[in-house]
Amino acid sequence: MRATTKTIMSTIGTIAATAMVARSLARDYVPPEIQDYFHLGLRQFFRRFSNQLTMVINEYEEIESNEIYDAAVVYLGSKVSPNTRRLKVAKLKQENNISLTMERNEEVIDTFNGVEFKWTWVCQQLEKSNTYYNDHQTRSFRSEFRFFKLSFNRKHKEQAVNSYLPFILKEAKDKEQEFRTLKIFTLHSDYLFSSPDKWQSVSLDHPATFETLAMDVQLKETVLKDLERFVARKDKYKRVGKAWKRGYLLYGPPGTGKSSLIAAMANYLKFDIYDLELTDLKKNSDLRKLLIATANRSILVVEDIDCNIELQERVSAESEDRKPHHKEKNRVTLSGFLNFIDGLWSSCGDERIIIFTTNHKEKLDPALLRPGRMDVHIHMSYCTPCGFRLLAGNYLGVEDHKLFREIEELILTTEVTPAEVAEQLLKSDEPDVSLASLISFVHTKKKENEEAKGKKATEEVAALVTEAAKDCEKGDQNQESEKIQKPQV
Repeated sequence: MRATTKTIMSTIGTIAATAMVARSLARDYVPPEIQDYFHLGLRQFFRRFSNQLTMVINEYEEIESNEIYDAAVVYLGSKVSPNTRRLKVAKLKQENNISLTMERNEEVIDTFNGVEFKWTWVCQQLEKSNTYYNDHQTRSFRSEFRFFKLSFNRKHKEQAVNSYLPFILKEAKDKEQEFRTLKIFTLHSDYLFSSPDKWQSVSLDHPATFETLAMDVQLKETVLKDLERFVARKDKYKRVGKAWKRGYLLYGPPGTGKSSLIAAMANYLKFDIYDLELTDLKKNSDLRKLLIATANRSILVVEDIDCNIELQERVSAESEDRKPHHKEKNRVTLSGFLNFIDGLWSSCGDERIIIFTTNHKEKLDPALLRPGRMDVHIHMSYCTPCGFRLLAGNYLGVEDHKLFREIEELILTTEVTPAEVAEQLLKSDEPDVSLASLISFVHTKKKENEEAKGKKATEEVAALVTEAAKDCEKGDQNQESEKIQKPQV
């Protein structure tokens, strides 16, 4: 018996040694292509005897992020199995919750309706030579390739596709909404090539809400109802064949609360904000890349559209021909921008709001203003008595005061912005002092406005007189010219 055991162990040792020698020789002398072919054959051979099915969930599919991958990151953050050895823990300064996510190349076992699913997060480093993309391609530089491997018994394939993965998508969405910290995104400094994400973000900690906005009450209710109607109409947008997006134009003088309204909308809907500076872009294709890189349930903001980029004038072909040939041809055109907000590319994503702001609505090209591009036009006006009372309640904690009537009468006859009123109310915590300061400020503002209007009227009259004088002088010159040219009889 001992001899037989000894013989078996000796045989196993000989086979193992032979295998190691063969492996070493193959590694040194057999071409890599043949080695890969041999390994693939072995994997396929042993796979025939396995009842496991593995699904690969890549982080990106072509130029878009994979929604299932993103949902898995959120869903698996709270899943810890006996096989889990490492978790990544993080808490940003302005976030309220500690986030847990899987560490690279770790496994998590999840059970759904009695079926066991094994998740493995795989991260593979890529060489720079393999991650360069030229200007004609839309992928950006990535230093690693990331994906999930989801393994389970092949007989549960239908349950995995039809029940388990939809369940993960819903759970991830609910969890994100529950613990979400709103973000405000801006363009990455080198957004074309520098990172997987073309946008970089910080936490949005703006305190504005619809309760604190110094807006007309009816206008505020109109905006709220429009937002609620928009987010509840997913099926209707799909049924009528319209992209699930909504365009807003906020126009009015500086300081009337346009930025505060945007923040209030984001806080109300729990939407992230993407702040787009059109002057940072060189060509229309950049717009498309950035639109694809924005997430659903977000607000895209283009502030000061009238001066952000010259879109109000259509450039004719003749003027284009007269331009020097050496001048830069790459630029964002009006047609490219219109396609961005209302063309085929605008349908890349769901539940998005696009907001434009301007101080001068009259300067905008009429093509920008039609429904479907800017669906709702909101005039942000100067402060009203209703707005003043709201600001007084927010800043001073008073709902009525003996000076209110005088201030309201002044505000009705003076162009003063909510921002200017708020600045005066911040000067003191004492209502009497702050309100007296506000009265003095509004009187000064009223005087300045009257002087400015008088100066403007004087300049307009002077311009008309000068123009009339020029016309008279031109007429006299024409008469003299006629006398000179008239033949002598």
